[in-house]
Amino acid sequence: MSELERFKLQEFLKELRGKQGRGTELISLYIPAGRPLSEVMEVLRSEYSAASNIKDRTTRHHVLDALTAVMQRLKLFRTTPPNGLVVFAGYVAGDVPGNEKLEVYVLEPPQRLNVWLYRCDSRFYTEILEDMVAVKGAYGLLVLDAGEAAFGILRGKTLEVVKEIESGVPRKHRAGGQSARRFQRIIEQLTHEFYKRVGEYAEKIFLEVPDLKGIIVGGPGPAKEEFLKGDYLHYQLKQKVLGVFDVGYSGEAGIYELVNRAQELLRDVQYVREREAVNELLYNVARETGLALYGEEEVRRALQARAVRTLLLSESLKKDRVHYRCRACGDEGWATVEAGQRASCRKCGSQDVEELERLALIEELAKLAEEGGSEVVLVSTETGEGKEFARVFGGVAAILRYKLAEA
Repeated sequence: MSELERFKLQEFLKELRGKQGRGTELISLYIPAGRPLSEVMEVLRSEYSAASNIKDRTTRHHVLDALTAVMQRLKLFRTTPPNGLVVFAGYVAGDVPGNEKLEVYVLEPPQRLNVWLYRCDSRFYTEILEDMVAVKGAYGLLVLDAGEAAFGILRGKTLEVVKEIESGVPRKHRAGGQSARRFQRIIEQLTHEFYKRVGEYAEKIFLEVPDLKGIIVGGPGPAKEEFLKGDYLHYQLKQKVLGVFDVGYSGEAGIYELVNRAQELLRDVQYVREREAVNELLYNVARETGLALYGEEEVRRALQARAVRTLLLSESLKKDRVHYRCRACGDEGWATVEAGQRASCRKCGSQDVEELERLALIEELAKLAEEGGSEVVLVSTETGEGKEFARVFGGVAAILRYKLAEA
């Protein structure tokens, strides 16, 4: 599943999760791969018979209608698709009581479905699909020196600094009245105790991550090597250490630097891909190389010319691309509008237009990119770079394969 497909499904599930029924009227049906549809239809006919006895007239009518709609959709399939099938159906409550509308959604899950579920509730049950599209796999990050340590978790688009601790080890200078050897023994004992605490926190934090793919360790001095050579880290975590890197800082700043240092190891993590793409865009903009464009129209022209190597789109981009025909002047064209808003005629300004097609702007631009062989990077708003990208560049930018001739 591509990042764009994952994003679209996540947005759809988010919207679906917000829908409510008047009562227990919304049907969620999960059909596992390989289950005969004839068996499913038998179950639904049995549910239809049971629903006929519901006392409340409106609820009975809504549930029977939803079951009928589900059975009609299933008749369009000869067999269950390879990954199974998911159907949501029911009367969704509107803004005004009594203004419910029957909605039906049928989709094939992105992974093989092994569970059967029929549920009639006041909401759609989306948790199984949400788990499928959730980003799997996390990396533990640990930076330490003689003075402090920090622990972080990198998952998908999110980098979280979980904990920072201080060592309490004094600087290596002579204390009044103490021999150098005795002072050194005190430092070694405190360092040993600090490493033990680091190991305990690492065990507490990282062993709680069920899908931990690996641990990356860094620090500005020899402490990281001393820690790993000693018997301080849990054996299960020791086996997951992927690399050790020199970084200039400890603490939170060291965590962020460690991610930069370990980019080759983390090449497949979306957080790293996003940062690389945004930093490359900023580099080209700052140096006026002519290989960076931003703004919807400029980027669309470059996509149509197949000159885009990487298309960057912010996940905060909530706009639609509408194909319309104006009833007033007959003009036909495309317009970009805020999500859900009506389009106006670009020629005469009339809002009396017939809507021929509507796409999310992200989807439309990504489709152009796919046709031109461009890479698409979706930039989240969960990082400082992502928020700045959305604010400064309007959420649409491109890195070009070559400079375009000025119009």
